[in-house]
This record gives sequence, structure tokens and C-alpha cells, in this order.
Amino acid sequence: MMTAGASEGSLATGPLLYPWAVPLRARLRAEPGDFRVDEIAATEPEGEGEHVWLQVRKTGLDTETVAEWLAGVAGVARPAVGYAGRKDRHAVTTQWFSVQLPGRNEPNWSADPPAGIEVLVSRRHGRKLKTGHLRGNAFRLRLRDVRGDRSAAEALLERMRQRGLPDYFGEQRFGHANLERARAWFAGRLRPRNRNQRSLYLSAARAAIFNAVLRRRIEDDSWDRLLPGDVANLDGSGSVFPVAALDEALRARCEQLDLHPTGPLWGRGDPGTGGAGRGVEAGVAATLGDLSGGLERAQMKPARRPLRMRPRRMAWSWEADRTLVLEVELGPGEYATGVVAGVALISTSG
Repeated sequence: MMTAGASEGSLATGPLLYPWAVPLRARLRAEPGDFRVDEIAATEPEGEGEHVWLQVRKTGLDTETVAEWLAGVAGVARPAVGYAGRKDRHAVTTQWFSVQLPGRNEPNWSADPPAGIEVLVSRRHGRKLKTGHLRGNAFRLRLRDVRGDRSAAEALLERMRQRGLPDYFGEQRFGHANLERARAWFAGRLRPRNRNQRSLYLSAARAAIFNAVLRRRIEDDSWDRLLPGDVANLDGSGSVFPVAALDEALRARCEQLDLHPTGPLWGRGDPGTGGAGRGVEAGVAATLGDLSGGLERAQMKPARRPLRMRPRRMAWSWEADRTLVLEVELGPGEYATGVVAGVALISTSG
């Protein structure tokens, strides 16, 4: 029997399921420094060009707040500011931004920054920083007041390091009521005020369908193996290809974590799957028809996301008896909260 194992059970899609028992209980984010994220850049700024790239450390702020502050300091419209990905608010995070300043000197970014913002590096580059342009993120998480079987927890961490774990969208993807607002928008009861809100609502709807498909594949014990008709992902890349028929070579590559089955980022058009995989996805989409229908009407293009993630680097240590420090490097769009939820039931308060 599979066990619910996450603080993210508040998601409208139900509690997240993991194919193992969770041995620990702990507190996460007792203070911002307990959750640290460092963005791993895909490109370093070259030193010249009309865009200024800035490496910023933020504490207790969301990414959009920093982007708006940079636009205000530079005296440019918000669309002139770019970033590779949103980072957690209740954390200490380091990430890159870009500000388009053609033919202009850059301002003194460090003259009077608001609390929680520190500009570490500024350097020119020829292109805007766009969403998704990063190699990944390095996390350092401190779990406090740990209770439970330490040896069992370490065995699970080793299993995840060797075999991967379900690639759920984490709670950050859903924000504060974004899924409920997406449903209200699709039903004609609400209208997004701007492009950013529209993007958040669409992302939450797609994440809900993906998580539900992943949960169904876990129930079927097929989340980490390929089915005929699946679309496979090549580990560490965005490359996907259809699996019309399975052979031993494909099974072996999946077992070795070189290939992963994928789930849908729902949209209008052919999802690319067939056979059993397509049947699972169509069934889930039908049960969440308000979301799938809204995404199709919004003309979203279908895409794929791996059902399994493989941590690029993973280590852990104990501070005193009841504090577990977890260090993990993940690819773009992968959530450290998913790693934590695989080993512990988390609370955010005493």
C-alpha cells in the first residue's frame, strides 16, 4: 500500500502519494536560512551588450517583487526585466536577473536596496535572460526537530539518490489560491489583471493535471517505468520521443535512469501518447474537465514533463541529534520540497 507523504496535501488534487513509508517528522522553514537556493546559471554574462545581468540574493521576498524593484531603480517598464525562474519566497535565494538598458549607464543598484535584497554582481550581456535559461538549482535545507527512525530515513535518501523519485510540482507552483482562481477564470467568474496573473493561473492548472496523472501512475506502479505508447524523456534534457513498442534496451535505459516516462502539461492538441499511457492521461483530464477544458480554450500548446526526477547531487548530515541538513542539486523546474516530502512529514510551525 502506498502512503501519503507530504505537507503539500492541501493541493486541490489531493494528498501527494509516494511508493514508500515516510519515517520522519520534522520542521522546515523555521527561519528563512533553513531553506537556501542558489541558481546554477546556464550562461555567464559576457561583459558587454544592452542588457545588465545582476546576481541578486533575496531573503523573504518573491522573485516578482525583486523584478519590479529593479525596473523601478532602472526607470524601465517591467517587461524590460527578465529572470530564468521564480524562487521561493520563504527562503534565502540567489538568482540572476537581466535589465535592458540600451545606450544607458546602469544605476547604482546598491545605493538604497530594500530589506531582503542584496545585489552581488552586475555585468553586461547581449541578450535578455529568459524563463527556463538555467542549468538547475542547488538547495541546502535544514530540517529541525526531527523525530523518527534516522537509519530508515538515510536508507530512503540513499534510495532516492540511486533510483530517483516522483517529479511532482511542489506547493510553490500553486501559490496562494492560484488553482482556485484558474477555475474561477475558466468558469467566467474572474479575469486575470495582467499577463503575469494569467501565466500563474495557467501554470497552476497544468500542474494540477500533471500531479493527478503522476498519482495515478504511482497507484498503477508505472511511474518509474515505460509503458507502450508513452513519451520518453532523455535524462537531463528537454528531448522526448514516443515509445511505440518496448524492448529490453529501452527498459534497461529506464532502469538506469537514462530515460524517464513523462506526463502531460495539458493543452490543445495531440499529447503525443498512445496506448495505456494515453488512456491514463485522458481519464485524469476528464475528471478535471474544468481545468483541461480551460487550458484548451486558452490555446495552450501541449508539452511533456518527466514523471521521475534524478537528483544530480545529493548529500546529508546531522547537526546535533535532531537537525538534518540536506544538500541536493536539481534540474530546472524540479522541486526540493518533493525530495523532503519523500523522507519526512513536514510542518512549518512548532
